[in-house]
Amino acid sequence: MSTVITSADQINFKRSELKPMPVPDQVMMVKPTYFDVEYVINPHMNNQIGNVDTMQAENEWEHLRDGYKELGYKVHVLNGVKGYPDMVFSANQSLPYISPEGERHVLMSVMNSKQRKGEVPYIEEFYKKQEYKIHHIQSENVESFEGMGDALWHFKRGLIWGAYGFRSSLEVYEEISDLFDVPVIALELQNDKFYHLDTCMCVLNEQTVLIYRDAFNEEGYMLIQAMFDTVIEATAYEAEKFFAVNAVCPDGKNVMIQQGCTDVNQKLRDAGFYVHEFSTYEFIKSGGSVFCMKMMLW
Repeated sequence: MSTVITSADQINFKRSELKPMPVPDQVMMVKPTYFDVEYVINPHMNNQIGNVDTMQAENEWEHLRDGYKELGYKVHVLNGVKGYPDMVFSANQSLPYISPEGERHVLMSVMNSKQRKGEVPYIEEFYKKQEYKIHHIQSENVESFEGMGDALWHFKRGLIWGAYGFRSSLEVYEEISDLFDVPVIALELQNDKFYHLDTCMCVLNEQTVLIYRDAFNEEGYMLIQAMFDTVIEATAYEAEKFFAVNAVCPDGKNVMIQQGCTDVNQKLRDAGFYVHEFSTYEFIKSGGSVFCMKMMLW
């Protein structure tokens, strides 16, 4: 039975009551061989067509890849595909899951933009080789769903934070809740500069989250406050210019984040996290940063 929660008064469980999930120990990344800004599908791409320094982008990507290796993660690297410059943002094409019995599943995305729809089969081939059980969206009411761009797992718990409003349909979360047998807390996004949930919400650990407050309406903010003990808020400047919230904390203690987020970084350190800064300036031109450029896997 699906459970999709859209208001704080619908929450009838505690974090501790949610089924446990292991922390991912692997990473999948796509080479930026063909990365560029060739079209405009979000506000960050405006006036950026042809402005990417592709050599610098490759250097930035390699530094980020090496960062995962230094933290002890096995990194799977896929080749980019000509004609799909945004395929490097490998958080978007799928939503993986591991069952309590250790079975690995993945739900493939239905990309919102026609320019990106062709990326999904290439990512699906990777999952087949990894022997994941592949699922596709069945509901005809779902127009689009962009994977872990909009669906974030709560750290170590069987709970999904799911966004809708720009790239993913609210209706998809009924199907996801049924498929993975987990509740979904649905958040409506209201600022097109923060078009994916991963641009305005970063789950740091079970108790702590980093957000950009103004990306959410009041109900969404109340839902976030209800489920986290500590809510760290990014300033508008750092959230928009440096994609501060498009960070990743894969192990609950080490935060990988775009360089230059002075205010957020201090807040993270004050909260006990270790901060690792990376340059993703070339990728920000296309509307993505650290979180977008990887998929955590089991």
